[in-house]
Amino acid sequence: MLAVQGVSRSFGGVYAVRDVTLDVADGEVCGVIGPNGAGKSTLFNLITGHLAAERGEISFLGRRVDRLAPHRRARLGMSIVFQAARVFRGMTVRENVMVGLHGRTSAGFVAAALRLPRHRRDEREIAARADAALDRVGLSEWADRPADQLPIGQQRALQLARALCARPRLLLLDEPASGLRGQERERLAELVEELRAGGLTILLVEHDVAFVTRLADRIVVLDLGRVIADGPPAEVRNDPLVLAAYLGQSA
Repeated sequence: MLAVQGVSRSFGGVYAVRDVTLDVADGEVCGVIGPNGAGKSTLFNLITGHLAAERGEISFLGRRVDRLAPHRRARLGMSIVFQAARVFRGMTVRENVMVGLHGRTSAGFVAAALRLPRHRRDEREIAARADAALDRVGLSEWADRPADQLPIGQQRALQLARALCARPRLLLLDEPASGLRGQERERLAELVEELRAGGLTILLVEHDVAFVTRLADRIVVLDLGRVIADGPPAEVRNDPLVLAAYLGQSA
């Protein structure tokens, strides 16, 4: 599904990501962990196209994408949930989710401006898919409320609904559990488990080892921009290099 081969990126002569290689198989949940400054966010942004790699290649569904803009990668089937909650103010929760599909409608600007039948049909279909996504993340009762009035946990769920509304092949989650309380974190974990059971491929970047260990089929560990471990959660958790780098124990 996703292949990252020898990717590097530096800032001011210092490598944030160096010669990173990882693969994500179809239907797999792959977790990426590491201490602060390990290069997790940089790697995430290289995969999504928000940063350009200096070396290496990134392929998605067998096609090289490292030279494509983020919106073109999204059209191929990548959906992103960023760490920072991002909502469109002045719009309802439903409308915020609908935004995730407007780039995939068949009606053009003229049809929308004149509200032609094709545009109205697209709007009905998008609203129905948005409602289904909101129901999936438990936000149906919030659908008609202003999105900026949602608590942080619900704003994170809204972003997830927007990403799912596009029916992605690959879902990219950047620190999704950050700032969530116990019940919110548990609901998020259950939802990721449901998505995995449904066959969705997920790349999960997260600092919470327990959260990733519960959800991931495989874990990649970064330290100082390099991959130091890659394998099943039980194996990675006991790796001496991981204990030294991430948990502060002696290797």
